[in-house]
Amino acid sequence: MFHKKLILLLPAFFCCFSSASAQLLQPKETFTRADTLRGMLTPLRTCYDINYYHLNVKVNIDQKFISGSNEFRFTATQDFKKLQFDLFANLKVEKVIFHGKTLPFTREFNAVFITFPNTIKRGIKEAFTVYYSGNPIVAKHAPWDGGFVFTKDSEGKPWVATACEGLGASVWWPNKDHLSDEVDSMLISISVPKGLKDVSNGRLRKVTELNDGYTRFDWVVKNPINNYNVEANIGNYVHFDDVFNGEKGKLTLDYWVLPVNLDKAKKQFGDNVKPMLTAFEHWFGPYPFYEDGYKLIETPHLGMEHQSGVAYGNHYQNGYLGRDLSGTGWGLKWDFIVVHESGHEWFGNNITMKDEADMWIHESFTNYSESLYVEQQYGKQAGQEYVHGTRRAIQNDEPIIAPYNVNKEGSGDMYYKGGNMLNMVRTIINNDAKWRGILRGLNQTFYHQTVTTAAIVGYINQQSGLNFTSIFDQYLRYKNIPTLEFQFQDKQLLARWIADVNGFTMPVRIRTKGGEYQFFNLSTSFTPINLPSATKENIETDTFNYYIGVLID
Repeated sequence: MFHKKLILLLPAFFCCFSSASAQLLQPKETFTRADTLRGMLTPLRTCYDINYYHLNVKVNIDQKFISGSNEFRFTATQDFKKLQFDLFANLKVEKVIFHGKTLPFTREFNAVFITFPNTIKRGIKEAFTVYYSGNPIVAKHAPWDGGFVFTKDSEGKPWVATACEGLGASVWWPNKDHLSDEVDSMLISISVPKGLKDVSNGRLRKVTELNDGYTRFDWVVKNPINNYNVEANIGNYVHFDDVFNGEKGKLTLDYWVLPVNLDKAKKQFGDNVKPMLTAFEHWFGPYPFYEDGYKLIETPHLGMEHQSGVAYGNHYQNGYLGRDLSGTGWGLKWDFIVVHESGHEWFGNNITMKDEADMWIHESFTNYSESLYVEQQYGKQAGQEYVHGTRRAIQNDEPIIAPYNVNKEGSGDMYYKGGNMLNMVRTIINNDAKWRGILRGLNQTFYHQTVTTAAIVGYINQQSGLNFTSIFDQYLRYKNIPTLEFQFQDKQLLARWIADVNGFTMPVRIRTKGGEYQFFNLSTSFTPINLPSATKENIETDTFNYYIGVLID
């Protein structure tokens, strides 16, 4: 997902403040029992591994009311009698059925605890079904706040959508609502008033006319999918399709839009989708969900990276609602929502964070994917200009990685600052073929997996042959960027990094005006720089590719 952030131009001296002193001025954030129940992996959650869901939901649009069930099929990872699943407290758990009998349950905030009559033995596959109903939270400003969107299209017909990243899928359906455990496959059955259509993830298996004036749409998802990606989109949709000849063969492209926008959709999607897929398969490897296909679905909200069914609400225009977020002009040559939200199919949906705190894995790489798309279309310089231009929105307000185990995301700097950080890593590696191999290797090595920051950084270190740990730590775990300090002592040029991370080191490109850049591997201790003709007036650091502060004493 893309978060709107206030665009600020920061004064250079801001970067030189130490995070320690700045943090003294900020109140300490506190977290509740509810945060822990939602964010922490306790034994009541790790005791079972989710294999399959069948979500079966009827949507009463007039009453803004949902009712239905979800079947949980799981494998026990240890012996247990009690487990936790999740459903927001405003929704009623009507009953839990296990082997045809009702199970007792208790609730605490948005967590539900069920107790089995006998011990579930490790390795055993079992199932239970939760029946529920209620009025789900209505999102006030989707997709930035989660829940249901109930609105009408320009012809006055109902138009409904779900979007729940961050807030959690349990805002509208019962599940094990933790990012670390993706269900292996899923059947999504959504019943809607007759005359409307539901479009969800995966492939449409069956449409059934029910006796109560509703129509049920059954969608099959064959690949692992994270809970927040599961969607319902209900409207007076029309459909058209296409095929992309990709690295793994023929990828089906399905488009569901409002009838009034059919012609605009055919042109906009025709102009943007295949170039996007070509660029991302080049840089990241094959689209990760060939079995489920690729879809764009017109929605009443701006967009969301729902797996194999990307939500689209950019009104068939280039840029981000017609604006270029980089200020370079390059961002007006393509549809931001098509490119950004589809980029999440690789980083977010294929490779998924285990904890909300590590959302940078989704957003930094996907922000960076925008510049790679520009590069693929218009050349490397254009891509570099685009990512550099996005710096104007960096705020350096708080760390990108948030506290763990409390369902908390960090600073919105995970987008622009994170994208610039990754472009800097590419600059340091200084081998574009190797960098491309790393990006493709990430998607192959962690294919359909949930991951941690340590796993991603460890892989980049291993494949590059360089140690980027302190660099990622500085940019992700502290709000300040490092500052390169130059000093002249007895006509000798010295340089060091000012940083929050103990033992911080980073190679940097330095030159004298008119010369060639050279790499110097610097630490937080002053080190001699071999540039014999350097003066305070002619020393230059590659601040186009490096997002750093520079101080010349």
